[in-house]
Amino acid sequence: MLARDERAQTFAANRATGHIALAVAAAGGVTRRARVHEDGSLRVRFPNAAAGDALEAVIVNTGGGMTGGDRFSIGIDVGEGARLLAGSAAAEKIYRSTGPDAVMNVALSVATGGRLAWLPQETILFDRARLSRRIDVDLAEGASLLMAEAVLFGRAAMGEAMQEGHWSDRWRVRRGSRLLFAESVRLDGAIAGKLAAPAAANGGIALATVLIAPGDEATLANVRALDFKGETAISAWNGIAVARLIARNGLTLRRDLLALLAALGTPVPRLWLQ
Repeated sequence: MLARDERAQTFAANRATGHIALAVAAAGGVTRRARVHEDGSLRVRFPNAAAGDALEAVIVNTGGGMTGGDRFSIGIDVGEGARLLAGSAAAEKIYRSTGPDAVMNVALSVATGGRLAWLPQETILFDRARLSRRIDVDLAEGASLLMAEAVLFGRAAMGEAMQEGHWSDRWRVRRGSRLLFAESVRLDGAIAGKLAAPAAANGGIALATVLIAPGDEATLANVRALDFKGETAISAWNGIAVARLIARNGLTLRRDLLALLAALGTPVPRLWLQ
């Protein structure tokens, strides 16, 4: 029993942790950093190039990925009238776990007149990876949000597939005290087989969700005119617009996602294009 406890303590002590708390504020029509806190293996950098009047923030995981037992959290506050384009330096890789989940918690807050584009690069799940993610968004009246999250279950170009593992993803988006969007997704066990089912992803291994708030049918007019290479579903309700994308590989998904964002008039972080 003692040896097992010692192994558990050693395992816990060697797990990666990371935390970012970022707040931005507008002054004279320019968005600037108001507060930046970094801890563990997460860092945030601010390239010189700006997207119009928006500040660009790039999140970096200096650990190179996540595995079972790692715990990361990101908190972003966008002040009144501020504009922020937030992305990641590279795709986040989730490696095989011997048991515990890797945990990622994201909390986004946007004040009145603020605008946030949350555009991280893809999350790549390797075989037998385990990831539990939670995204909470709090929008004030008059705040705007565009967020895109993409997940790859393996890398087709490398001949890799996520045969088994665990992925749970919980989103909650609120405007004031009113719930706008709630979704909980869970895939467990033989994930490749489940994604192959026609009623699931029909063999697709690359998935993305794009959420726009506020959003309506007019928001989606240019998007509906696109010729997507993968499968896409687009809806607007309750003051938001949502697009779902499925593709056979990450390259096709990224091309479709870039086309969709361009149709919305949304610039992407420069690192997406390198």
